[in-house]
Amino acid sequence: MREISMKHCGTQQLETGRLVLRRLSIDDCEMMYNNWSSDPEVTRYLRWNAHRTWGETAELLNEWEKHYPDPSYYQWGITDKHSGVLFGTISLFAAVDMKTGWHLNTERLGPTWEVGFALGRKWWDKGYATEALCAVRDYWFGTVGALWLAACHANENIASSAVLQKAGFVYDHDVTDHKFDGTPVPCRAYHLIKEEL
Repeated sequence: MREISMKHCGTQQLETGRLVLRRLSIDDCEMMYNNWSSDPEVTRYLRWNAHRTWGETAELLNEWEKHYPDPSYYQWGITDKHSGVLFGTISLFAAVDMKTGWHLNTERLGPTWEVGFALGRKWWDKGYATEALCAVRDYWFGTVGALWLAACHANENIASSAVLQKAGFVYDHDVTDHKFDGTPVPCRAYHLIKEEL
């Protein structure tokens, strides 16, 4: 396996033209709850359901925060560079359920890691998701030294499809993913190979 060539560096702050991607903390509870985690429209295609209380959001943030010392943990908050407003998240995680089915030589390319993102509705259709995704993609290939990255979205989630393609991802195969409660979701899986960028 090529895992040797990957140097996990954890969630480091990243900046783009308009955004700062940073670690999250329990102090972000109010903005996260108000801006996206309580909105069923945002979570419709995510693995978890909209939060009904601030407590649920606080619990999730508390859980995420515990993992930051781990160099193979990648979970960023997406914030507006000028106002500091937090309006989404983007993460990278080992996709243990997506090991097979790829039209790629994953033996050569290394383990399957998936990117996932969520943005508050007010910030949709402004190019923020693509901007954040490109920053994380470049960090993954440039700093961590990975050779490829996977992504997956629910079939009906046309917006995510557009974001992925703008960042260079290519449709690979159909797959059934599952929400955290076990509900099956028909999805499309994409790949991005460093050498094809």
